[in-house]
Amino acid sequence: MSERICPWWLGYLLASPLRRLLQNPEDILTPHVKPGMTVLDVGCGMGFFTLPMARMVGADGRVIAVDLQGKMILSLRRRMTTAGLSARIETRNCTSGSLAIDNLAEHIDFALAFAVLHEMPDIKSALASICRSLRPAGRLLIAEPTGHVSEEEFKQTTLLAIELGLDVIDSPRIRRSRSALLSRKSNH
Repeated sequence: MSERICPWWLGYLLASPLRRLLQNPEDILTPHVKPGMTVLDVGCGMGFFTLPMARMVGADGRVIAVDLQGKMILSLRRRMTTAGLSARIETRNCTSGSLAIDNLAEHIDFALAFAVLHEMPDIKSALASICRSLRPAGRLLIAEPTGHVSEEEFKQTTLLAIELGLDVIDSPRIRRSRSALLSRKSNH
């Protein structure tokens, strides 16, 4: 696996309330996540975006939270129990070769890949898996940290997504990030 993987202990910093000053989950996600949706959080860590998404989808919605690191998932499970959101969130451990979402074909309304694709050994395979999980017209928000991902690297990731059947529909402004909002083509 790539040595670029975020160490599990750094998850505490990434889940910190102070991070909300730079990247407020509700501000970032409100245009995309609605009640009743099924959403996917790829590289969920300790749930910085997972918990707000679970509140946003409401009692009739569902969040599938996927991470490679078991310690991140364990922390997320504790946090979702404390927040009373366990019924809305399903956690999954993935591997370096699979996101463990093959059974979600055309089930996802919205997927989030926030500061995670650059850590994956095979970005194209990960994007293909996410693309298959999206319903027709389902959306994917990719955000990568400007400090880790160059403009050219981000462009290459976006081109891979287009090649796999997604259209770029927006480039939302997210502090300290390169971002793209993509939509799955209906005929793909």
